[in-house]
Amino acid sequence: MATTTTPADAADNKPRLRALLSFRGRYRMLHLATLAFLASFVLWFDMAPFLDDIGEEFGLTAGQKATLALCNIALTIPARTLIGLLVDRYGPRRVYGALLIFAAIPNTVFAFAQSYSMLVVSRLMVSIVGAGFVVGIRLVAEWFPKRELGTAEGFYGGWGNFGSAAAALTLPVFVAAVADGEGAWRWGVGAAGVLAAGYGVFFLFMARDVPDGKTYQRPARKPGLQVTSRGAVFGLIGLQVPLAVALGFVVYRLNADVTVTTPTGKKVFPGVVNDGTAAVLYVLVAAWLAYQVYAVVKTNRGILKGEAPEVEHYPFAAVGLLAMAYLVTFGAELTMAAWLPNFFKTLFDMDTTTAATAAACFAGTNLVTRPFGGWLSDRTGRRKLTLLGLLAGSFLCYLVLWRIDSSWPIWQSVGLLALASVFIQGGNGAVYAIVPQIQHRLAGQISGLVGAFGNVGGVLFTSLIFLQVVPQTVFLVIGIASLAAGLCCLLLPGVGEVRRGDAPPADQAAAPVPVAAG
Repeated sequence: MATTTTPADAADNKPRLRALLSFRGRYRMLHLATLAFLASFVLWFDMAPFLDDIGEEFGLTAGQKATLALCNIALTIPARTLIGLLVDRYGPRRVYGALLIFAAIPNTVFAFAQSYSMLVVSRLMVSIVGAGFVVGIRLVAEWFPKRELGTAEGFYGGWGNFGSAAAALTLPVFVAAVADGEGAWRWGVGAAGVLAAGYGVFFLFMARDVPDGKTYQRPARKPGLQVTSRGAVFGLIGLQVPLAVALGFVVYRLNADVTVTTPTGKKVFPGVVNDGTAAVLYVLVAAWLAYQVYAVVKTNRGILKGEAPEVEHYPFAAVGLLAMAYLVTFGAELTMAAWLPNFFKTLFDMDTTTAATAAACFAGTNLVTRPFGGWLSDRTGRRKLTLLGLLAGSFLCYLVLWRIDSSWPIWQSVGLLALASVFIQGGNGAVYAIVPQIQHRLAGQISGLVGAFGNVGGVLFTSLIFLQVVPQTVFLVIGIASLAAGLCCLLLPGVGEVRRGDAPPADQAAAPVPVAAG
């Protein structure tokens, strides 16, 4: 039921940025979740600033380095759907803590790797930690009311995503202080794993799933996402296909030979896996897709028979449309985080540390850009139009970046990329100002599905590097994708829209997030 408020009351209920500095109540839990996300991102991207150093030590080609970057996001795709299911079932505290501790194990293997195959396998396992984002989305949604949710989720996502910039800014400096020469990068990668595991233990002891007096709502123990209409069942099955295609592309890149032109002629480097192993991996991807379809049908069998849904009706179209938007926004962010250091180093002939610092202009702005997107969505209450405007700004920025070349002043290139990050990362915040409000009890699974599409976008945009296109073409493709996603936003149902007079009091910390009716 909408509450009746005066204009003064409504003004008081506007999202307050200063409150984010508090370490009490729900804000304490927000900071705990944010630090967990930051630790996961530092570990997830601890390879990026050292990719050239790793390449020199192991004699890797450009294609092999790009394959490592692709492996770094590959298993995040199925992991986000699985983690979303687990967090809805077991709660954020246990899932987040366990994930951080687990991820430190393959990260340590990567730090001690002695072969390219070992690098690839361990990096694939490390990519699972990227699913940690989903856990915090559900945790924050448990602690914040609707009117503040965009700001809180934006703060969580933005300061957590800053972990990629933190890795680029701090790990090379740490390595320079403690080691020198070939293999020094191993110290930086290993330290990131120790940090993540230590915080995972701390999180298990300090975090709580819900405020006092509130019950953690769990869905029925079913293998897939529950939907509420027959069309949504087929739509959910359709959304599984791009996830499987992205995984199949990763297998293809691991199997494909890499041809490099040298002054003495062309050299062919075999893929990481042979044809037989690749065939097995393709079968596993197909089996995973088949299981996902089975899980959807089994979970929603009653809907297909025309029975009433087991959960309150929600607009599944919003899930699909927001997945497309996140494919662009977070997919672009992943690509920039992994690719920009090498892009700056090549285009402007920089050393590793300088290039990593210049590239941090994009991820580093996450401190303010993603919270800004969520805050703006809360402030206006027009969540759909906010997302549309941010995607339009991204389109314009990347259209200009398409023309970048070595004649540009470095400061101009860095500044324009920072501006592009305002729109692309603000779009991330605007997407997740809506996602947790689609269906509260299923927030983890919905967040996981939408989040997985962000990684599909990362695979899609990163694949352009394998095609050896002109680097600036990556910017053009991201720009066009931003425009297309923005137009799709026009079809979004009004989930989470906040109109004058219907905002809950700002001090309702323990109030459950309202379920959107469709």
